[in-house]
Amino acid sequence: MSARVRRSALTRTLRLVGPDLRPHLLMVAGGTLALMCEVVFRVLEPWPMKIVVDSVLSSLGTSTGYAPASVLGLVACGAGLVGIVFMRALCNYLATVSFALAGSRTAIALRARAFRHVAGLSQQFHARNRSADTVQRLVSDIARMQDVAVTAGLPLAANVLTLLVMVVVMFVLDPLLALVVVAAVIVFLVTSSGSSKRITTASRRTRKSEGQLANTAQEALATIKVVQAYGLEELILDRFIGANRDSLRTGVRSLRLAARLERSTDVLVGAATALVMVGGGLRVLQGAMTPGDLVLFTTYLRTTMKPLRDMAKYTGRIARATASGERVADLMAVVPDIISPVSPLPLGRVRGRIDFDGVVTRYDGNEVLHGISLTVAPGEHVALVGPSGSGKSTLVSLVVRALDPVAGEVRLDGLPLPALDLGELRAGVSVLHQDAVLLTGTIRDNIRMGRPDATDEEVEAAARRAGAHDFIVSLPGGYDAPVGERGDTLSGGQRQRVAIARALAASPTLLLVDEPFSALDRPLAAALRADLIELLADQSVVTVWVTHDPQEAEEVSHLHLHLDGPPGT
Repeated sequence: MSARVRRSALTRTLRLVGPDLRPHLLMVAGGTLALMCEVVFRVLEPWPMKIVVDSVLSSLGTSTGYAPASVLGLVACGAGLVGIVFMRALCNYLATVSFALAGSRTAIALRARAFRHVAGLSQQFHARNRSADTVQRLVSDIARMQDVAVTAGLPLAANVLTLLVMVVVMFVLDPLLALVVVAAVIVFLVTSSGSSKRITTASRRTRKSEGQLANTAQEALATIKVVQAYGLEELILDRFIGANRDSLRTGVRSLRLAARLERSTDVLVGAATALVMVGGGLRVLQGAMTPGDLVLFTTYLRTTMKPLRDMAKYTGRIARATASGERVADLMAVVPDIISPVSPLPLGRVRGRIDFDGVVTRYDGNEVLHGISLTVAPGEHVALVGPSGSGKSTLVSLVVRALDPVAGEVRLDGLPLPALDLGELRAGVSVLHQDAVLLTGTIRDNIRMGRPDATDEEVEAAARRAGAHDFIVSLPGGYDAPVGERGDTLSGGQRQRVAIARALAASPTLLLVDEPFSALDRPLAAALRADLIELLADQSVVTVWVTHDPQEAEEVSHLHLHLDGPPGT
């Protein structure tokens, strides 16, 4: 990978976090000021020792330019050293806390922004992309960016600043010895540049392998009933082990490259220290330096070499964080297919008139509906009848803008759907899906999702109308009984009744019913369908009912739209 590509990756990461970091720039500025003060105290820290050494040697008869040592002077140097160390520690603490707070708040804002972005992407995106990898980008990759910003970015900034200041001070002390340090820094920068590129490439592959591993595990656990029913545990285990090995192999390569950079830096630092030690001793013998100057220079050298070691370590971490940043940036770069307009038209209370005017839809390049025109008037119950794959559910998806037509127009109450605010549109329509998915929480929480401001009495009234009240109160905890992931702690019929209650809690004017009983056994499906039809008969609710069963359509409505033959004809 070229340096330009690597810089581009880092630039994308910085641009990604920019909007979320901007509100915390004052805190970052405070942390930077504390960081600069810490560097100043780092520079001052060796001076008490230099003064003590030269003063003691002066007392022993060696000319160092300092007055002979005294008890008061030695105590003053000791107190000065304690004060300098205390101030350096305090500045380091303030800088660390400031950057940690800014990093945490930036990560929280970025994660919320990324989740909002992903939640707004079309169903086609979610169908094409595996959810575990997307979740890993939202959680793990952003966490890595945050962690590295605090544990590597902050120390790296301090070390670079320290390195620059120390080099300047060493040039003042002895330009000849300072050239040794400059040479070591140049060699480090040359060697670390190539290593950083390879670490970034390896880290990118590692994160991709980890995403595949997460996908494999998520798929196995999400389909555990099928896995156990067909005895596929060994097959799934083999897939997981294979993905785990791939992740291990790419991860080890990244760590090996980082370790090689760190150890080669140790050798470089050792060589530079040896040269300074020998050269400094000769300079003292020549009278060009005092022993205190050599102690000061050696201390600065040790302080300067530490940033080189740390920079080798942090270079690998930052390269890995850049790979994570690229993954999040790639996710954020996906352009949402469906968005609210800048100036939406007011929808108001939904009356329920739906107009499909020459609607054409495509899915992954395949045309599904071919010029469908249909009008559903307020108060009507319309059944869409046809075989699987004929485009019935696609029509329902169009009404809530889960997808948009490539040609033609869909209107609600005479208003084009793309001209309406998405939140207002979807709040005005209730949908009963084929798969009655409930969210983790209580039964009360799930019903209230139909209308978040519904009171407990209104929640119970919706459950009674859906025929769910009796089984709910028989559960331990009643309406506060916990619901497991996807509602799997309830039976299929119970889930559907809760889903119906959730839809009815919204007091809908427009209800879309997308074969919610198809996965249930016939007697239960017939009972639930009859209850729902009876419930809707007394209300002025526009209903669009999707079914593949003509008999069900007869029960639902006197007006049917048959979608027979090829999809969407």
